[in-house]
Amino acid sequence: MKSQQSTAVIAAANEHHALPDAANCDISEAAAPPHPLDVAWQNQVAKLTGGVSPTSVSLAWMDWFLNLANSPGKQMDLLKLLQQQAKNCLQPAPIGAADSRFADAGWSQWPYQAFSQAFLRTQDFWQAATSGVRGVSAHHEDVVSFTARQLLDMVAPSNFPWLNPEVLAATRSSGGKNLASGLLHMMQDLGLELPSQDGQAQTSTQLGYEPGREVALTPGNVVYRNHLIELIQYAPQTPTVHAQPLLIVPSWIMKYYILDLSPHNSMVAYLVSQGHTVFMISWRNPGQEDRQLGMQDYLRSGLFDALEQVAHICRQPVHTIGYCLGGTLLAIGAAAIAGKRISAPAQLASVTLLAAQTDFSEPGELGLFIDESQLAMLDALMWKQGYLDGKQMSGSFELLNSRDLIWSKLMREYQLGLRQEPNDLMSWNADTTRLPYRMHSEYLKHLFLHNDLAKGHYEVDHHVVALKDIKSPMYVVGTERDHVSPWRSVYKINVLADTEIEFVLASGGHNAGIVSEPGHARRSFLFLPTAMRSTAYHDPEAWLQQAQRQDGSWWEHWQQWLLQHSTAKRLKAVPLAAQPELGTAPGSYVFEK
Repeated sequence: MKSQQSTAVIAAANEHHALPDAANCDISEAAAPPHPLDVAWQNQVAKLTGGVSPTSVSLAWMDWFLNLANSPGKQMDLLKLLQQQAKNCLQPAPIGAADSRFADAGWSQWPYQAFSQAFLRTQDFWQAATSGVRGVSAHHEDVVSFTARQLLDMVAPSNFPWLNPEVLAATRSSGGKNLASGLLHMMQDLGLELPSQDGQAQTSTQLGYEPGREVALTPGNVVYRNHLIELIQYAPQTPTVHAQPLLIVPSWIMKYYILDLSPHNSMVAYLVSQGHTVFMISWRNPGQEDRQLGMQDYLRSGLFDALEQVAHICRQPVHTIGYCLGGTLLAIGAAAIAGKRISAPAQLASVTLLAAQTDFSEPGELGLFIDESQLAMLDALMWKQGYLDGKQMSGSFELLNSRDLIWSKLMREYQLGLRQEPNDLMSWNADTTRLPYRMHSEYLKHLFLHNDLAKGHYEVDHHVVALKDIKSPMYVVGTERDHVSPWRSVYKINVLADTEIEFVLASGGHNAGIVSEPGHARRSFLFLPTAMRSTAYHDPEAWLQQAQRQDGSWWEHWQQWLLQHSTAKRLKAVPLAAQPELGTAPGSYVFEK
């Protein structure tokens, strides 16, 4: 069996496309390309591990184990913790406060109380054991703590129906219908065909929200198209419009219509209703033929081409908005324009960054997957197909919040037989995109791993750019429960940029915190009132202590900020001219699968 696998790997290595060129393997340095056998072998390993490097994980655990073995004091503390837990095993703490998975009243009854308490104590022990070991590197400690938590979550008693009192009660009361419904849900998620009432086969993987029908409905035209983007201009909805237009740069990790969902929660629709002329970049979904597209292509053919078109159409300075990776790209582009490293395609009236990192020294748990060995494994995973698939990306994001996105879903949908009603955000989340090989490697290496942008090493057209060159006013939004762009990391723009910065912390997570339309229940945001500001720097914790919470949507606060940084001039709204050769919103690129 082993020899057959080796033979298959060697055969794959000898294919005509087996070895990517040097530019694909190392983005900026003239490094020697890896041996094709190495890449082919690592590709097979990456498929088995989901792109996780077993070398990285093994080194982290070895670092932890050897340092723990050399720390008798830490070992004594852990033994004391075990003794304390054994003494208190008959005096459990309130379970609901400890872990929401055990909030049901059934977990307070014997023997389920013993199951949950044993699990929680084991979880506490391993948290103590994998943290605070002298000599372990911070990155290795994070990896060990994370993997220990993932392994424990796999064996939580709530995952097993015969150990879960909530599932057992539902099974008794429904006569087992919950388990039958759960099996149906599992088949649907696996994309298996199901018989419908009329006898016809059907699949139930679609969530029922399609761009141009239920979402991405704001009227507009595609006014420009190249091989990478479509530029959409939205039709005016007011008799007059503000003179200075808005250009939105979404992340290409996602489809753009996260910002143009249903009409009631569409940021685009809100901005147009406030009298703004809004432009949106819709990124093309790259395929294998686009493996060589890099960050410079996204900057040039994406941001700069779009800015040039907006400036040509409106003849005014442009308010720019970047979301997630689109915000990082916008910050790079704004720095290049301000530092005169390029011929400016437009004058920037302001820069708004939404959940976008510019300093990656503390990227949160996403940084667990970033080191040299991990990048080599990801490169090997992508080398043949030429891109990172959307399912591979979503798997990484699910791991970061596996308790809610994996295990709670397993219990709720497959054991209790419940199904959350589909909504536009869920549908958008299932509409995955791809990342080109070269761009993804550059992004992880130069931003996540080396943090070149914050260190002043990032180059645009072979010229280093610096964020401190940006003089346009900035509005920066972080979200409180962000697993992708932790708000304290987003906040670091205050150290890097030398301009007026309005920082706002919105309730919610990476997506729901940004899609926070006026009238949405339980929405709020934190900001620092003008009277409380000073020229001195506030670190994140000091800012948090002084910030004021305001109920409602941060959109309205942002809208007022935009008006304060715009000319008072308004223009008569002009209907968009038809461009049949380009089409209307939402364009064609958004439908690419």
